[in-house]
Amino acid sequence: MPARVQIMGWLVLVMAAGLAAVVLLVARFEYTALTDRVNRGLEQDAAEFHQFAAAGVDPATGGRITDPDALFRRHLAAQYTDRAELLVGVVDHGGRLGTVRQVDASVQDFPLDDAMLGEIVRAPASEGVLATPAGQLRWVRVAVDSQPRSWFVAGFVTGPVLADADATVRTLVLVGAVALLLAAAVSWVVAGQILAPVRTVRLAAASLTEADLTRRIPVRGRDDIAALAEQFNAMLDRLAKAFRTRRDFLDDAGHELRTPITIVRGHLELLGDDPAERAEVVRLCTDELDRMARIVDDLLLLAKAEQPDFVRPQWTSIPELTSDIDAKVRALAPRAWTMEALGEGEAEVDPQRVTQAVLQLAQNAVQHTAEGDLVRIGSALTGGMVSFWVTDTGPGVDPAEAPRIFERFARGAAGAGRRGGAGLGLAIVKAIAEAHGGRTVVLSRPGEGATFGIELPVGGAVTSRGGTE
Repeated sequence: MPARVQIMGWLVLVMAAGLAAVVLLVARFEYTALTDRVNRGLEQDAAEFHQFAAAGVDPATGGRITDPDALFRRHLAAQYTDRAELLVGVVDHGGRLGTVRQVDASVQDFPLDDAMLGEIVRAPASEGVLATPAGQLRWVRVAVDSQPRSWFVAGFVTGPVLADADATVRTLVLVGAVALLLAAAVSWVVAGQILAPVRTVRLAAASLTEADLTRRIPVRGRDDIAALAEQFNAMLDRLAKAFRTRRDFLDDAGHELRTPITIVRGHLELLGDDPAERAEVVRLCTDELDRMARIVDDLLLLAKAEQPDFVRPQWTSIPELTSDIDAKVRALAPRAWTMEALGEGEAEVDPQRVTQAVLQLAQNAVQHTAEGDLVRIGSALTGGMVSFWVTDTGPGVDPAEAPRIFERFARGAAGAGRRGGAGLGLAIVKAIAEAHGGRTVVLSRPGEGATFGIELPVGGAVTSRGGTE
C-alpha cells in the first residue's frame, strides 16, 4: 500500500474514531436528558393533581368536589400540557372506562382505547411504560378516593421528542461525514506534498546506473526531508567515487598483471633447446610469477582492509614496539639504519599491523636509496597521537605528487622506472592507518630525501620523550 494512502487512511481512521466518540456522547447526553425531562414532568403532573385532589375545593363555589368527572375537568382546565404530553382522568362506570382528556396537539390523535387504559389502571405499579402501535408511552398513575373508582393518568409519548434527538444525531453524523471527506482530501494533498521529496529520491534512485551517477536532488529547507536529500546526495557522491576508484583500480590492476603475463608468455614462446637458455627463461618466469603473487597478496590485503576485523587494537608498549621494528628493518637491506626518536608510553594499536606499515615504509626507503645510505626511523607520543616514521636520503617527492603518493598503483617520478613493486605498498600503509582512525604523512623536498609516517590516536593518557642513537 502506498505511503500516501497509509497516511490518509490513518488520519481518516483517527478522525472517524474521534467523531464517532463525539456522536455517541452527544446521543447519550440527549437521550438521557430527554428521559430525565419526561420523568420530572410526569412526577410534577402527579404531584400537582395529588395536591389539588387532597384539597377537593371548587374555586367557583368554594364547596368540596365529590364527583370525579368534575374533579378531573376542574384540574385539567388549569393545566398547560407540554409537547407530546397527555393528561387523562379515568372513571370506572361499571366496567366501562370513561375519560376526561387534555392532550397536546402533537399527540392529539394518539390512540388510547379502553384496553390500553385498562392495562394502565390495573398495573400493580403506579408508573410504567406502555408500548403502543403509535410509539412508546411513559405514564404515571394517581388513584382518587371516590365512588365510582377513578384514576388520574399523566402520560408522555416519547416518539415526537425522540425525533428531535434523532435529528440532532443525524446532523452530527452528516457533519462528521463531511468533515471526514474534507480531512481525507486535505490529508491526501498534504501527504503528497510531504512525500514529494521522497518520491523524487525514489525516482532518482531508480534512474541511477553504474554508468551514470551524476543526478542529484535539489535541497530545499532545513527539515528532515531536506536532510534526507542531503544524505542521499552525499551517498551518491560516495558511490560515484567508489565506482570511479574501482574502474581505476581494475584498469591499473589489469595493466600491472598483464605485464608479467606478457613477459612469461613471450619467453615461453621463444624457448629453445639450449639448457642454459631454458634455465634463464625459468628464472625470469619464476621472478615474474613471484611478482604477480605479491600483487595478488597485496590486493587481497587491501580488500581485507575494508573488513571491521582488519585491525585488532590492544594496549601496546611503544618503546618495545619501536625496538622490535628497528630490529626487523635492519634485515631488509644494508643501510645506515638509525633510530632517531623513541616514544614513551602505551597506545591502543594493533602491533602487527603497525609493524607491517612501518616495514612497508622502510622497504620504500630501501628502494630509493643505495647501500650505506642513512635511513632513520622513530616514534613519538604527543597530543594524544602516536607517530611512526621513516626518513630516507633519496631523491625525495615532488610536492605535486604528495597528495596521491599513497593511492593504489601510484608511483612518484623517482620510482617510475623501477620494477620492484606494483605501487601498492604505500596504499597498504594508508589502509592500516585509516583502519586505526589515523592518517598518513609525507614530508619532502625534491633532492633532499623524504619522511613517510603514520599518525594514530593513542586511546589513553600517555607521555613522550625523544631519544637518539
